[in-house]
Amino acid sequence: MKIGYARISTKGQTFDLQIDALEKEGCEKIFRDTVSGAKAQRKGLEDMLSQLRDGDVVITWKLDRLGRSLKHLVELINELTDRGIGLKSLNDPVDTTTPQGRLITNVFASIAEFERELIRERTYAGLKAARARGRTGGRPKGLSKEAENTAIAAESLYREGKLTATQIADRLSIAKSTLYKYLHYRNVDIGSYVKSTPD
Repeated sequence: MKIGYARISTKGQTFDLQIDALEKEGCEKIFRDTVSGAKAQRKGLEDMLSQLRDGDVVITWKLDRLGRSLKHLVELINELTDRGIGLKSLNDPVDTTTPQGRLITNVFASIAEFERELIRERTYAGLKAARARGRTGGRPKGLSKEAENTAIAAESLYREGKLTATQIADRLSIAKSTLYKYLHYRNVDIGSYVKSTPD
């Protein structure tokens, strides 16, 4: 069975374009979400995942409608593949029901792993630099070990000045408010970087 998934970010937007394309593709069911792509909780997506069966194919207008980040998208694709469920994007070269589509998916997974390695390297470099400045890099009160590592990575990416705050939050799969909280914990002077990281 072909199952459609559509998402819009705000109630001011419309599903029409996505729904028309999904229906034309032959989707028998279509799940919808009206929520920002960065939000982890999506009822429509969760309902769809709970109802999918072996042999189904998920159809989406674009991959950015489905995954909130590259890491999240790769995790979703892996979950679907493990369950015997295909994924097809109408406007991206991805169709995991074909050999070519599976190849593209493997490339995505490799890019996601490369990105994780970069973050780990930046985390290590951030700790080393902090120690050189006389800071021990200990965990701020209230942060878990995993959150501490994310905070260090956030600081490194933010000081680098190449990504906007929104892009950093998406890359680390956190909310923008959480990013600023982590930067505050890391004693980053956010005002000094606002111009180089417009949002």
